[in-house]
Amino acid sequence: MKISSSKNKLIILSLAFALGLGIQNADAQRKKKKKSKKGDTEQIDTPKKDSKEKSIEDLTKKSKKIEGLFTVYRDTIDGSTQMLIKKDQIGKEFIYFSQISDGVLEAGAFRGSYMNNKVFKIEKHFNKIEFVTQNASFYFDESSALSKASNANISEGIMASLKIEAQDDEKGFYLIKSDNLFLKETFEQIKMPNFPGQSPFSFKVGSLSKEKTKIKTIKNYPENLNINTHYVYSKPNVLNGGSSAVTDGRNVTIKVEHSLIAMPENDYEPRFDDPRIGYFFTQVTDMTSASATPYRDLIHRWSLVKKDPNLALSEPVTPITWWIENTTPVEFRETIKEAVLEWNHSFEKAGFKNAMVVKVQPDDADWDAGDIRYNVLRWTSSPRPPFGGYGPSFVNPRTGEILGADIMLEYVYHTNRVMYDRLFNLSASSYSEEENYPTMVKNKHMYCSYGHVMQENSLFGQAALTAFGASDNEMEGMKKEAMKELIMHEVGHTLGLNHNMKASQLFSPEELSNPELIKGKCLTGSVMDYTAINVTNDPTKQGAYFSTTVGPYDDWAIQFGYTPVTSQNELEKIASQSHRPELIFGNDADDMRSPGKAIDPRVMIGDMSNDQITYSINRIELVNEMMNKIKLKFSRKGASYQELRQAFYILRGQYASAGNVISRFIGGVYVDRSMVGQDPNAKPFTPVSYEDQKRAMNALKKHVFAPDAYSAPNDLYNYIAMQRRGYNFFGGPEDPKIHDLTLGLQKRVLDHILHPNTLQRITDSELYGNKYVLSEYMTDLNNAIFQVDAAGSINTFRQNLQLEYTKRLINIIASNTPRGPKYTYASKSMALYNLKRIRSMISNGSGDKLSKAHKDHLRTLINNVVEDIK
Repeated sequence: MKISSSKNKLIILSLAFALGLGIQNADAQRKKKKKSKKGDTEQIDTPKKDSKEKSIEDLTKKSKKIEGLFTVYRDTIDGSTQMLIKKDQIGKEFIYFSQISDGVLEAGAFRGSYMNNKVFKIEKHFNKIEFVTQNASFYFDESSALSKASNANISEGIMASLKIEAQDDEKGFYLIKSDNLFLKETFEQIKMPNFPGQSPFSFKVGSLSKEKTKIKTIKNYPENLNINTHYVYSKPNVLNGGSSAVTDGRNVTIKVEHSLIAMPENDYEPRFDDPRIGYFFTQVTDMTSASATPYRDLIHRWSLVKKDPNLALSEPVTPITWWIENTTPVEFRETIKEAVLEWNHSFEKAGFKNAMVVKVQPDDADWDAGDIRYNVLRWTSSPRPPFGGYGPSFVNPRTGEILGADIMLEYVYHTNRVMYDRLFNLSASSYSEEENYPTMVKNKHMYCSYGHVMQENSLFGQAALTAFGASDNEMEGMKKEAMKELIMHEVGHTLGLNHNMKASQLFSPEELSNPELIKGKCLTGSVMDYTAINVTNDPTKQGAYFSTTVGPYDDWAIQFGYTPVTSQNELEKIASQSHRPELIFGNDADDMRSPGKAIDPRVMIGDMSNDQITYSINRIELVNEMMNKIKLKFSRKGASYQELRQAFYILRGQYASAGNVISRFIGGVYVDRSMVGQDPNAKPFTPVSYEDQKRAMNALKKHVFAPDAYSAPNDLYNYIAMQRRGYNFFGGPEDPKIHDLTLGLQKRVLDHILHPNTLQRITDSELYGNKYVLSEYMTDLNNAIFQVDAAGSINTFRQNLQLEYTKRLINIIASNTPRGPKYTYASKSMALYNLKRIRSMISNGSGDKLSKAHKDHLRTLINNVVEDIK
C-alpha cells in the first residue's frame, strides 16, 4: 500500500518525540544523586575509570625501589619483584649474559662457569612487554636490495611475554611482574639435558621447584642489572646421589648470576677473523656477498684506545684491569701479578704501554667476583675441580668487543694431591687421553684443560727432581715456573686468543738442553700450547722447565688483534707473516690428540721441540731411567706407598704421551694455511717425509710394541699400593692391573695408526708426495708386533698385544657401514695379507705351553675369517 507524504511527516514527528523522551529519561537516570558515607552527593555525568585499575605507585607501595638500568621493585614481605620498562627502551637491543656463581660438577654447573651471552630486544605488543632474542649470525649490507629481506626464514626467540600491570603515560613507564624472568629458565637453560644412551643410574637433578627457587640478590647499576637466582631442582628420590660435594641429591641448588646489559655506545671498530691466526670469534655470514667465503666472523678483543694516537707507544684511555681475588693464597700473588703483566710485552708491539694493570681485591671490598664490572683472577678449592685453570670472557655479539672476563684457578692443581684417579689410569683398561685431558663443552663455551696437563707435568717434574736429588730451591723454582705459564695461558684466553697446539716447534732438542740459550725466553712459539715439561735427560744441562714469558706468536697475534689500523691492508701486512716458522698456528680443531681426528703431527699436545720424535724418545729413555730409582726415592719411613704409586703412574703417563706423539707421524700431512701468493714455496698439504715416518715406525717398534716395552723392575710391582681410606676398595680388588695398563697404552697407539682415516690418508697422500706406501707400512707394523718372538716363547704382554692387533685386522676386513666400507679396499686387502702372514709366522708351534696355546688361539681366529672369505 502506498503511503502519502503528509502521513510520512506525521510518522517522523512521532518518532522524534519518542526518541527525545527516551533521551530525557536516560539523562534523568544519570543525574540521580548518590549518597556518600558522609551524606553528601556526587553527580555522575562523565565516564569513570575502572575502579580496579591501579597505578604504578599503588602496585609498588609495599616494595623497595632499586634504581638502575631497569628499575626493580622488590616486595618487602614476600620478596616478589616487578620491573619498570621505560618507553624509550622499547625497540632497543640489550645484551644478556649469565654465569654460574656456584653449583656442583655433577650437574654440569660450577663456580665461574660462563653461560651464553645473547642480544635481546624489548618489544611492546598491545598490553604485553616481550623479551625477544635477536639472531646475530647473519649480515646484510644495507646498500643491497636483499637487506629488505633480512628477516626471511630466520626465527627470533620470544623468551617472555609479560602483561603490563600498570603504566604511566605521562612519564612513559610500564610496570611488569619480573619473577618469571628470573625464577624460571627464561633467559638460559640451566638444567643439563638428558642425552641419548645416558644411563638411568647416572646423576640427574630433579624438576625446578617453584617453592624453593628464589632471587637472592639484586644489584642495579646505570649500565647493567645483576640478579642472583638460586635455582633448586627437587625430586622425591634419587638413584644416584652424586659425590660428597652433593649434600642432598634430592635437592640440588645451582646459583646463577643474570646480567642485563645496556648495548655499548662507543667507537669500537669490529675486526674480522683470519684463519692464519687463532682468535675466538662470533660467527657471522654475509648474506649479500657472492664470495666463496662470505665470512664476517668477529674476533673477540677488548676496546683499547690510545690516549695519544700520535705516539708510537701510548698508554690506553682505559687499560684492561685485573683484580686478584682475596681468596688467592698470599704466597701465589706476586707470581700471578708477574704472569699477567708479561702480556704487556706483546701489547707494546701493538703500540700500547701498560695495557694490563693488576690490583688486589681488598678484604673489605664491597663487591664480589661475580660483579661483571670487575675482571677477577679467582681461586677455589673444590671437592671435584672441573679444571686447573679456565679463562672465559663475554662479548657484545654484534661487534665482538670483550665486555668482561674472569680466570678461575683450582688450588688442588698446585699441590701434590691427585684429585682424579683417571689421570694415572688406575683402571688401565679404559685409558683415554681425552679422559685425561677433557675439553668440556657446554653452552658453546670451551673449558680449557691445560690445568690437568700442567698438574701432570708438574708432578713429573717433581718426580724427576726428587729422583736426581735436586735441592728445595730448584723444586720451588720449577713450581713457580709452572704456575706462571698456566696464568699466562689463561690470561691469553681472556684477551681473545684460542689455543695454538702447533707452537711447540720453536727450538730443537739440543737447544732446549742449552740453559743459556733458552734463559728468559718462551720455550715455544706461544704460551697457548699444551706442551710437555722441559726436563733434560742430563741434569747438568737443565734450563727452564716451563715458559716464563710470552712467545713470538703471542706478540704477533696481539699485534693483529689490537694494533690501531686505518685500513684492511695494514692488517693483511701483519697476517701475511704467518709462514714464518715461529708463527705457525693450529688450534683444537686441528690437533691430533684424538686418534684419526686430524692430520698434522705438529698440532699435538704433550710434545716439545721441532723434532718431536727425538724429544719423545728422550722422554721415554728418561722415564726408563727414573723407574729404577723411584722405589728408593719415594719410600719414606712411616708413610704409605701412595707417593710411590703416584710416581709410577706419572711416569707411565709421560711414557704414554711420548708414544702418542710419535704415532701421529705415521700417515701425517703437514698443513700450511698461507694465502695464495703469500709464500711461493708453501703448499697447503705436504706429506711427512719417508725418513720421518720410518723413524716413527722404528721408535714404536722399539718402545711401544717390543717384548720389553714399558718394562719396570719386577720388585717395584710389589709396592705400588694405594693407601686405604675407609671402604674405598669396594669398587674392585686393589692389586695393580699391570697387563691391562700396558695393553691400554698400546691400544691408544693402535687406535690411531690403524684408524680408517689414517689408512685412507696413507693411500691418498701417495698421490701428492707420500713415499711410505700402505703396503710397506702395514708390513712393518706386522713385523714389529710378531717377528721378534714368533719362533719361540712369547711373554704375556706380547700375547695381549698380538691378540689385540689380530682382532683389529679381522675387524678391518669385516667392517662395513650402511653407506659402504668403513675401511678402504686397499686397507682390507693388506689386513687379509697380514693375517695370512701371521698364520705362517706362528705355524711352528714352538715355545712354552702358554705360548703354544696363544698361537693356537691366533690360528683359530685367523682360519675362521679366512674360511668365511672363501
